[in-house]
Amino acid sequence: MIYMLEDDSGIRNFVMYALNNSGFETVGFETPSAFRNALDKKKPDLILLDIMLPEEDGISVLKKIRSEPSTAKLPVIMLTAKSAEYDKVEGLDSGADDYVTKPFGIMELLSRVKALLRRTAENGRNYISVGGISIYPSGHEVTADGVKVILTLKEYELLLWLANHKGEVFSRETLLQKIWGYDFSGESRTVDVHIRTLRAKLGRCGEYIKTIRGVGYKAEEAESVQEDF
Repeated sequence: MIYMLEDDSGIRNFVMYALNNSGFETVGFETPSAFRNALDKKKPDLILLDIMLPEEDGISVLKKIRSEPSTAKLPVIMLTAKSAEYDKVEGLDSGADDYVTKPFGIMELLSRVKALLRRTAENGRNYISVGGISIYPSGHEVTADGVKVILTLKEYELLLWLANHKGEVFSRETLLQKIWGYDFSGESRTVDVHIRTLRAKLGRCGEYIKTIRGVGYKAEEAESVQEDF
């Protein structure tokens, strides 16, 4: 999951759309207070942090992130104005891992995000796990009991969504909307088919994708799976 703190709604929505379409779950915030409330509840894999913000500036927000043990190692990319050389230096000196200057190309930002996630994953700081399943968002890689698993894009996105919401149950209709982006009217069994193939590819670790009869699916570190409904 990626958190983006940016008060410009146009930039925020555009970046979130691009990141979500690239397989990253992204949540945007307009104010530092809303960002901190979310951070207290759930830690993201990476933070995109603007410098010019209401309430307080991004450098102050960054210093607070680095001062708290629970967030000190979270990867942070600063978003700075093109001419603000001082902001870049101060951001890096305050603990930012990287920076991107505005206006930026979305492909450049995606490249920076993937590179930083890859570095943190290699340092053992960033991966998502459910039992014996490990997901590395930076490289769109999945392993089951340490063995690399080759998934289709939709299988990967489905697994990533469930893993990011471990323990939460989602209906087939909700998963269709979240993963496919619209309702498959009359084709809701599409989710069931993808769940079956996903479990088959995960082998023993397919046990962690669990069916809740009459409700939907969830990812859980349990040892048994009910049959599809």
